[in-house]
Amino acid sequence: MNWIIRTLTCSVGKKLIMAVTGLSFCLFLVSHLAGNLTIFKGQKAFVSYAESLHSLGALILMAELGLLVLAIFHICFGIWLFVGNLGARPVGYAVKKNAGGRTLSSAIMPYTGLFLLVFIIIHLLTFHFADRGGKDVYNLVHTTFTKPGYVIFYLIAMIAAAFHVKHGFWSAFQTIGANHPKYMPVIKTVGLVFSLLVGFGFGCLPIYLSLS
Repeated sequence: MNWIIRTLTCSVGKKLIMAVTGLSFCLFLVSHLAGNLTIFKGQKAFVSYAESLHSLGALILMAELGLLVLAIFHICFGIWLFVGNLGARPVGYAVKKNAGGRTLSSAIMPYTGLFLLVFIIIHLLTFHFADRGGKDVYNLVHTTFTKPGYVIFYLIAMIAAAFHVKHGFWSAFQTIGANHPKYMPVIKTVGLVFSLLVGFGFGCLPIYLSLS
């Protein structure tokens, strides 16, 4: 038990937790995006997709609880690492901020993460825990995405998600030991493509619905 505590409380252990939970969320994004894209097939297809999820009963509940646990670990360890990094260097470095491979997506990682946390809470309250008032899920989504304010908020969140995923994807593989000169350029390219798919894939939904 002691070695588990020591592993989780050391810097490497914290980063490993962040990597595993982050990659798990990447898998969730793939499945969630695939389901959401059924909205392009029309109301019937999207409602059928939503109903098929709800028909899973206890399985979908377990999946949601699993995602909640992953989110708690990812957020808590992310904050832990961020605060630790601030304490380790209270005075800013007198070098260029992009030195050592530092990029915009890595520099704003904590802030995109915080913004996404706020977005997820609002998103869940808007759709998952909303009083539909007799509307099916398609009409609820369609009505929500006719509100310019929410569409803008959603699009900004998807841009933040793209930046977050861009750095997080390859950083996670680096943490679990895939930091090899031969493979890392490929992983970074895959991460970039994946981040663009996330941003564009989710971002096109409110635009399509608000114009339809």
